[in-house]
Amino acid sequence: MKKGFATIMSAQFFSSLADNALFVAAVELLRAANAPEWEMAALVPMFALFYVVLAPVVGAFADALPKGRVMFLSNAIKVAGCLLMLAGLHPLLAYALVGLGAAAYSPAKYGILTELLPPSQLVKANGWIEGLTIASIILGVVLGGQLVGPVVAPWLLAFDMPGVDLGIAAAAEAAIATIVLVYALAAAINLRIPRTATPLRPMKGHVVELLVEFAQCNARLWRDKLGQISLATTTLFWGVAGNLRYIVLAWAAAALGYSTTQASALVGVVAIGTGLGAVVAAVVMRLDRATAVIPLGIGMGLLVIAMIAIRELHIAAPFLMVLGALGGFLVVPMNALLQHRGHNLMGAGRSIAVQNFNEQACILGLGAFYAGMTSFGLSAFGAIAIFGLVVAATMEAVRRWHRHNLRHHGAEVERLLVIARSDVH
Repeated sequence: MKKGFATIMSAQFFSSLADNALFVAAVELLRAANAPEWEMAALVPMFALFYVVLAPVVGAFADALPKGRVMFLSNAIKVAGCLLMLAGLHPLLAYALVGLGAAAYSPAKYGILTELLPPSQLVKANGWIEGLTIASIILGVVLGGQLVGPVVAPWLLAFDMPGVDLGIAAAAEAAIATIVLVYALAAAINLRIPRTATPLRPMKGHVVELLVEFAQCNARLWRDKLGQISLATTTLFWGVAGNLRYIVLAWAAAALGYSTTQASALVGVVAIGTGLGAVVAAVVMRLDRATAVIPLGIGMGLLVIAMIAIRELHIAAPFLMVLGALGGFLVVPMNALLQHRGHNLMGAGRSIAVQNFNEQACILGLGAFYAGMTSFGLSAFGAIAIFGLVVAATMEAVRRWHRHNLRHHGAEVERLLVIARSDVH
């Protein structure tokens, strides 16, 4: 890998570590305030909100400035969201602001990979970045769980900074204050990310122009016979993965009677499986064979449904690891294929913004769907079963869509695969 790749990986690790620790801390903050169940479930779609609303802007913004600077500014926004949460702003609103920082961060994070590396290294690079992201999820949810837990929280609350009164009185607040320091570390590393030789692409001056350009980019990727399938698959995967963090917390509380600290460890188990699947996919999968993993998405939905029958930890842990592994093996090659098609069609930052818009819209939609089910009194088990059924049915539709393309547009699909194959070699 080229010089600077390790710096990108380090910055991504600490930023994602803080994101996931903050999610657990925000859940505990709401739980301690006796907030209704739907508010805790709504944290996931609120984080996705600005990914969807600002999608036409953030991709162009990432292409208009050095990507290291974009990543620095994004982490600064996340810090501001944490501080507002500590200042008393409703956690859902403050968490949405953190999501704004994440929305700006993502096109720069993925876009710089296509600028720094040749196509032949994209699957490997995605394996590294997804594997490291998974590691940060594991450590992040565990860190968040421990920061609000009975061992670490009293020590944090007892910490006294001379001459400064932060007004922190709850375990979740102390955890959030600590997470701010992790975001600050990530921002400092962002400043060391090198400039690439790729020329900057200035943003268009008018919002309407940006909206039109984004709509054109979105339509171009959905029309592409490989881009549409990889985009549909990664969109559904991230819609599931984004909401699975809370679903596992809710399931662990209902099925095992776990606290937030205990349940956060099970979220980490899913992430371990995802990391293993991602690493294996990076080793054995090729860019031109990415569509072969589509059936794994159906398996993910069916396994989510099967969760409701599990009541024992010794069964739950390996089950959740297998669920995560299917997802990891699915997303790495499909993500690489999507980046490859997007980079060829419209440029790195804009293609990632289109990808984020669709994926986060799915997270937002599925999260609102799950939160809505719980707000109407459906049990966690019932909501999880319906959620899994929707996922499996949608992934089956994507599989049939791809088979239709092969039957009716086989020459075009083969031409795009030849391009992918030649870029790899």
